[in-house]
Amino acid sequence: MHSTASDGSCTPGQLMRMASDMGLEAIAITDHDTLQGIHDLLNGPIARRPRLLTGVEISTRAPDGFKVGGSLHILGYGVNVGDGPLQAALLELQAARDQRIPRIVKQLNAAGIPVSMDQVMAHAGTGSPGRPHVAQALIRMGLVANVDEAFDRLLSRGRPGYVDKYRVPCDRAIQCIRQAGGVAVLAHPYLVPGGDRDDTLTPLLRALCDLGLTGIEVHYPEHPPEAVALYLEMARRFDLLVTGGTDFHGELTPDIQMGRGRGGMHIPMALFETLIAHVGPQGLITGNPELPGGPPPASDH
Repeated sequence: MHSTASDGSCTPGQLMRMASDMGLEAIAITDHDTLQGIHDLLNGPIARRPRLLTGVEISTRAPDGFKVGGSLHILGYGVNVGDGPLQAALLELQAARDQRIPRIVKQLNAAGIPVSMDQVMAHAGTGSPGRPHVAQALIRMGLVANVDEAFDRLLSRGRPGYVDKYRVPCDRAIQCIRQAGGVAVLAHPYLVPGGDRDDTLTPLLRALCDLGLTGIEVHYPEHPPEAVALYLEMARRFDLLVTGGTDFHGELTPDIQMGRGRGGMHIPMALFETLIAHVGPQGLITGNPELPGGPPPASDH
């Protein structure tokens, strides 16, 4: 799931309280290209439940010879949040992200759309601004009805507000995750072009495994049953860990519910325990047993 440290609408603390109120046993906050949300939690009291696994979702450049039409997202679970090489790579991505949004705003202005950086930052808050925050500003201005329309009309490739993003090479991202004591997982393979086909996914996974990939995200709201079956087979074939997540962004993904996707999703606790067995206690934040958690205040949303 994602917090206000990247492109979610809930703070890390709100995510923890919501998860506790729902009775979730374990979560991972995997903000895009930053560990700031985890750092924010570590600077304050943390409830005993849910158990929290450190995480990050890194925008990477696909291996040589593979075209994915954008970023190949690599999840890093159980990472040491104080690790130097990983932090250095994330700082590069954040700097590029911060430079990208002003360029997007400038291009939109040139196309006659009077959005400002101040309007974008009003939605980004203290987090790093991203395209979803531009979309929110456009919605607030009444120029589009929702996030999907903002991307379709203005922010996607070939549209007036599109600016390509910097991506770290996936071999460096995987290496940094492993050096930080974490496991590197291919996120939502169904969203990779051709990711629903064995003949396309097999060579990509083989290349990623050679670079140190440890797992594959099998359970995901966009994955139909036949894709889940394919990815389970791929995990067996390549000896990969099986993971799952809802990719919850709060108000930015109103059809996605924390922990349950679109209502029928179930991720077995055994998958979390297997992850912990691989990363050890360094990536697990268990919190204070005297703080039971509870529902978020009504003003949080």
